[in-house]
Parts: sequence; structure tokens; C-alpha cells
Amino acid sequence: MNLRPLIARLEAAGIPDAARDMRKLFDWAYAKGAASGGPQDRDEPNALTLQHLEAAVAERVLRKPVSQIIGTRSFWRHDFHVTPDVLDPRPDTETLIDQSLGETFQRVLDLGTGSGCIVISLLSERVQAQGVAVDLSEKALEVARGNARDIGVADRLELLQSDWFSNVTGRFDLIVSNPPYIATSEMPDLAPEVRDHEPHMALTDGGDGLGCYRIIAAKAPDHLTRGGRLLVEIGLTQGQAVAALFQAAGLRDVQVIQDLNGHDRVVAARSDR
Repeated sequence: MNLRPLIARLEAAGIPDAARDMRKLFDWAYAKGAASGGPQDRDEPNALTLQHLEAAVAERVLRKPVSQIIGTRSFWRHDFHVTPDVLDPRPDTETLIDQSLGETFQRVLDLGTGSGCIVISLLSERVQAQGVAVDLSEKALEVARGNARDIGVADRLELLQSDWFSNVTGRFDLIVSNPPYIATSEMPDLAPEVRDHEPHMALTDGGDGLGCYRIIAAKAPDHLTRGGRLLVEIGLTQGQAVAALFQAAGLRDVQVIQDLNGHDRVVAARSDR
């Protein structure tokens, strides 16, 4: 099938890398058509495939994220179900996974879990570990619950509705988080896919972008084992500010870690209690 006219529609709507998105949309539509639409091949898709593809392109022109159109996003080693109630898992966050796996852990806490992509990825790599994941949004927890079940870690993951640490008990040798870190003043400049289609409560703290780190820095030491680690994802310019918050809270071995593109991406620290 000639996809050039459809790619041109995406390009006209300002979609970056329209050809890549079209490949994903076509593969998704083709699988839908193959499931119940009768005989087809990639040069001559059946009517059901074409129907799904047209609907998908119409949504993408309106800047709806591809992951929300097709319902999944690949992250680390798995495909995660996503909805408008959770952030779209991004490759940048894999830096947090990689760093977290650098040492052993038995109990992990994920703050603001969203789709569950962080804690589920960690538990899938460490089959003896147990996890707790919290989110303020019950709808987000439902998404995470489904992903945990589909990926096979549901029996080792407790999901709690909690305003950060409010319903968390016990201590953990690893605490991770990708908290809302976009300042209110930065929201208008976000890509439409993010600004108009992802949950604002997962994007911004409604202030300077550091509010959630202040909460984490203040409360995490009470929930870390001695020598336990805290790792958080950060915005590109927040490394030194978040590191300073962690140092002021009495955490040690504080370091700012860069991603594969050379951008500050994770702040790591260790409990001394």
C-alpha cells in the first residue's frame, strides 16, 4: 500500500518523523484487520485495516500520541498498556531503570507509578524482589494493575492510592520516582501531544517544578533502609537543585547521572540512617 499520501497528511499537521509514526499506525491497523477482517496482504489491506488506519491518522493529525491511539508503548523489555490517565513511557526513563539495576535490592517503592513501567520493569529483572507502587490517581493504578498482570509480576507488586508517602509503611532498599517536574511557566511550550493529551497532575507540580522533589527529599529517609538508595528522574536543568535538596535532607553519595544523550537525567543518593 502506498502510504505517502497519509504521511503527507501527518507532515502537514506538523508531526515530527511522520514516516515512523505511519509505520506504527499501519502495523497496528494491519493487525486489527488480520484478526477479523478477512484475507489481506500489505500491498492490499482489507477494508477493516483501512478503516482503522484512516481513524488512526485522523486522531494523529489532532496530535493525539501514537501510544494512546494504538494503546501500547514499548519500554525497556515490554509493551505497556497506556491511556490518557498515565504518562507515555519514554526512552529517557530507561536511564533510571539501568541505574537502579546497578545494585541488588529486595524491596522497591515506586512513587507516582502511572503506567507502572518503572517498578514493573525492575521486578521483571529481579525475580526475587517485592515492590510497592503508589499513585494519587485510581485510574492510573488500574492501568498499572493491568500491566503488572500482563507482564507477570502482579503477585510481587502492591499498588496503593497514596499522596506520595501518606499511605506508605515500612522501609525499602530502593525508592524510585519519575515525579511531575515541569514548572507551570513551561507548560504552554510543551508539545501538543504532551500538553493536550497527558494528565497534567503527572506533568507539573503547579509551581516551580521542584515541589515533588522537596517532598521526596523530606520523607524518603524515613522509608529507606540503612544504605538504601533513592533515584529520581529530573528535567534537563534540575540536576544541581535536586542534588542540593537531597544533600540538605542528610542523604549521602549524591550524584547527577546523565543519559545516553549527555543530558542530566537522574539524581541518585543513599541513606545514611
